[in-house]
Amino acid sequence: MRTQSSPSGVRTYDIIGFGDEVPGVFSVVTAAREYRRRTNKYPRILLLSKGNLQQGIGGHLIRGKLAYLDRSQIEKSVRDALRLDTFGDPPAIYKEFLQKAGVRAVALDPAKGNAALKQMLAEASIDYISNVGIKAVNKQGNKLISITILSGQTFSAKQFIDATVNAELAQAAQVEKLKGFATFGLPESELAVTLVFETKGLTITQLKNYELQLLKRFTNFSDIEAQKWLWKAAGNNDQLVQQLRKDMVDAQGNLKSLWVGPDDILVRSPALSVAYHSFRNLKFSLYESGMLFDKANIAILPDGRLSWNCVLFPVTAAEAEILARNSAKPTSAMLSEMNFLEKWFKSIGATELIPASELYIRHAGNVTGVVEPLDGANMLMASVSSNEALGTFGYHFDVRGGIKGFAEKAYANGFTQLNFQLPVYNVGFQHTLIKNVRNLAVVSPCSGFTGMASGSGRIVEYNSGVGQALGIAAITALLSNRNLADITNQEVRRILLDTKRLPRIFGIPKIAESSKLAALESSLGNVFIA
Repeated sequence: MRTQSSPSGVRTYDIIGFGDEVPGVFSVVTAAREYRRRTNKYPRILLLSKGNLQQGIGGHLIRGKLAYLDRSQIEKSVRDALRLDTFGDPPAIYKEFLQKAGVRAVALDPAKGNAALKQMLAEASIDYISNVGIKAVNKQGNKLISITILSGQTFSAKQFIDATVNAELAQAAQVEKLKGFATFGLPESELAVTLVFETKGLTITQLKNYELQLLKRFTNFSDIEAQKWLWKAAGNNDQLVQQLRKDMVDAQGNLKSLWVGPDDILVRSPALSVAYHSFRNLKFSLYESGMLFDKANIAILPDGRLSWNCVLFPVTAAEAEILARNSAKPTSAMLSEMNFLEKWFKSIGATELIPASELYIRHAGNVTGVVEPLDGANMLMASVSSNEALGTFGYHFDVRGGIKGFAEKAYANGFTQLNFQLPVYNVGFQHTLIKNVRNLAVVSPCSGFTGMASGSGRIVEYNSGVGQALGIAAITALLSNRNLADITNQEVRRILLDTKRLPRIFGIPKIAESSKLAALESSLGNVFIA
């Protein structure tokens, strides 16, 4: 390790990253490159991770095998008017990563992603350590000084970046975190988690044909056997039967068969879900059954592999925190479900089913006390102004599996419209900066989001732009003897501009929609704990 050791045995770094989620890796890589650009030397940077980095670097995209990437969503009319690509104009480091990992559109082969990230870390001379737990942190005033890990080693740094889904380093540094969706007064409600899996042997043609037969049978009232399956999957609930059947045809009455893209499969109907829930004799209900086989996001990988993001498990906020602290390891009940899935998939043509070694944890609360909290209404107003923006991103407020109690609370407060337009908003990083621990930032779904914002702000592509900005901000702070919380969006923007890395800026204010969401967020107790 290229570190300086003090007589006390403390290893000294310039920057420490905690958590190897992709945005965290990008932040330390960008920091190393920026330091070298300015000084012609590499800084001393350490990446600490709770995960087993021998199994891959890159958190839930790599060890969690989330191969189907959530890409920026921009309305076609906007793309056409601005002559933008399908996914807009992603952050420079994210584009580089996709190119290195050979991603055509949305499918990331975890092995290639791991190789790309390892190469980026090696080229930047960044040290990293696996299987780390925090024993203690040392603070002086409003700054974090060092981290002592369970093995007894202590590492100090000038700036710290926490990229964990539960802001574990920030919590250790006594940063307050709101559990679950406490900003809506729902502290125990949390987004479902997913155990992604890969299948081998099941061809796209086999899958397409199987699903089409299911659709024909489920929509044929005279197919008695198929109707029994449908009723079983619906838990004999007539309303759910009608809902599932209705979702199998489009507005023109055509069957909603799956679509095959360049490297992905879009499942548009619940036919596969109904077949699996019937096989399991479990109602198609996340909370009643403790599991949901949702409409699948399927990534097409090399060697006949298909990656499935579809199985949801409900968790409380406390359970999400425990899972995150336990290196996102799946529970025995989740692994048991994989055995049922393997049996079912083999019955339709698969030869093997391989679950990921870690869970995809979508959200685990949000830190408070940030420089500028970010809520959903602000996103719908395009977030940061164009003259300080570091990029632009679009994604729906995606709360897959739902927020337990949210709809009921909204209806009780007189809100019946709970679906909001797509926010297309500019990227900044002030929502990651901790006011009372001024040399610490949190870049993850646990950043300073309030209200609906984390539904969109939790996405990796967005946080990649934020992570890139934080890397530049950390070096700017380091070289000017300041803290991360002192660095502005404008300072980072100037560097992106000077180095020709500033993407197109096109955030779209949706004033009426923002006002509607602002009313909902404030009514349900959206709080800016500043």
